[in-house]
Amino acid sequence: MRWFLGALIVSLATSTAAQAGIFLNGVNIDGVVNQTFENCTVKIDEKGNVLITAKGYEVQSSAPKVAPTTTTPAVEPVTKQYFLVTDTTDPPQAQFDVDVFINSVWVKRITATDQQIIVDVSKHLHKGKNIVHFTATKNLKEGRKSVSPEHYLKIHLGEGSVTGNNVMIDNPIIEYTRTAAEMGTFSDDLPLNGR
Repeated sequence: MRWFLGALIVSLATSTAAQAGIFLNGVNIDGVVNQTFENCTVKIDEKGNVLITAKGYEVQSSAPKVAPTTTTPAVEPVTKQYFLVTDTTDPPQAQFDVDVFINSVWVKRITATDQQIIVDVSKHLHKGKNIVHFTATKNLKEGRKSVSPEHYLKIHLGEGSVTGNNVMIDNPIIEYTRTAAEMGTFSDDLPLNGR
């Protein structure tokens, strides 16, 4: 089965190389050969990109760094502070694991059993158009806990501020929701205009 999966990935990479890529935990690994990934999730998105999510793997480049050319536009970092904050029913019953990518870089995995998570994601954003990608996979390892749409996982992303030990989202931009009534895997891109 592993050989077939590898053959499928290589076949897809060669047939869609001009339009799509292969990503390991949000990092492009086009051209990588002779690799096996254990205990991973493989998703092909609507653009033909092969998204491999594998815990414990990190991509390190051995290619020499090349100075940017004058035709590459400079990316300006955001001046606002941006936070990702989760909100779920207690106990969590939506049963989704969600991988969050910003501009094709893996940022965080939110698991089905997580309570509230707060992450400063400012360093992953730049001024202007950004794409936030969510891959949500139903996790039924413990059996289905609920079928109610009232049991949810919500992920909020927006401009915020820190006061003492509290994070406030002053300008909510994205709200991504999955409920216990849903089944399957979802792959969604949402735009965010960085300031």
